[in-house]
Amino acid sequence: MRLLLVEDDPMIGESLEEGLRGERYAVDWVRDGRGAELALANDVYDLVLLDLGLPRKQGLEVLAEYRRRGGGAPVLIITARDAPPERVKGLDSGADDYLVKPFDLDELFARVRALLRRRVGRTSPELEFGGLTLNPATHEASLDGRALALSAREFALLHALLERPGEIVSRPALEEKLYGWNEEIGSNTVEVHIHSLRKKLGGDAIKNVRGVGYKLARPA
Repeated sequence: MRLLLVEDDPMIGESLEEGLRGERYAVDWVRDGRGAELALANDVYDLVLLDLGLPRKQGLEVLAEYRRRGGGAPVLIITARDAPPERVKGLDSGADDYLVKPFDLDELFARVRALLRRRVGRTSPELEFGGLTLNPATHEASLDGRALALSAREFALLHALLERPGEIVSRPALEEKLYGWNEEIGSNTVEVHIHSLRKKLGGDAIKNVRGVGYKLARPA
């Protein structure tokens, strides 16, 4: 999953970026409203974490414009503005949730997971498909009840495929889910992770649709 973090405070931004990466998310961090607008124009994000008091353009303006353009990613406002009218204005401007600073990181992560579940119409915290189970909250995965040892990238890639089980996901789409702006992507990086996952899941678990992408397959 790829997230956009919009936060102008360097200490808070660094802490959130590090924490979210530790949760297996690809994170792009921008520090002002104009940068947020440019990033959101790409429409590649699964969720946006948005501060309100931003340089160059206020967060509520960024949010309102994003929604007017049809931007559909969940938006979680993170701000020190805790007055009820501010919360109402944020939610009425198109935010999906509102979290007041200072906050506990575990609560933030739980809210992020809940918003991502809601986006794809899920209620259960676990993703399941053909005997494969993945829990984003605990970073655990299993196949037919047997625990799987996955690297952070393998976990993230499997998560991306499980969000759309049985559907084809292109390599560029997988790269967007796995890597942020500042991370170098090798020409065959996705293929390497797919190869490793096949060793752990079975050779036929992930199908390559030539020229299109990859999809999870139910066991025969």
